[in-house]
Amino acid sequence: MDPGLDAEFAAFVDGRFTALQRFGYLLTGEWQLAEDLVQTALTKVWFHRKSLRSANALESYTRTVMVNTSTQWWRRKWKGEAPTEHLPEPATHSEYGTIDDRDLLLRALATLTRRVRATLVLRYFEDLPEAEIAQLMGCSTGTVKSNISRGLAKLREHHLLTDPLIAPPAKAPARKEG
Repeated sequence: MDPGLDAEFAAFVDGRFTALQRFGYLLTGEWQLAEDLVQTALTKVWFHRKSLRSANALESYTRTVMVNTSTQWWRRKWKGEAPTEHLPEPATHSEYGTIDDRDLLLRALATLTRRVRATLVLRYFEDLPEAEIAQLMGCSTGTVKSNISRGLAKLREHHLLTDPLIAPPAKAPARKEG
């Protein structure tokens, strides 16, 4: 190591870092990225400092390295992501989400009476028709329908039902008489 070259390079970095960072900002458009760019360029220039005899050559070479490095970063940068205000839905299916949903459903089912819970389980989990449920439970089909209605209403209170096939239909607007 040549102490003279090291001192000259250190003086160059101390004196020109801010100007190089401003140049880096103009290249990248971000201050943090500009600082990374300057540090990367100075690291690359460090290894070639022996062949650069003048301060002008050192600065010129550093700026050239910055432009080339910035171009390499830009070419590598994947343009597929765009910042948004709201996070998108997860693309992959999470086992934890399923477990959480199952736990939430089991807790909500536990708030129902045994008869209403049994009716919902037979209808939606065992996929039995209402007439067969009525026969199994020893009640009328109308009772099965009212238990299903009561149970789904209670689950909606827990905000569990978002499926449009199970969620209540939208009410028609009231008609004006006139």
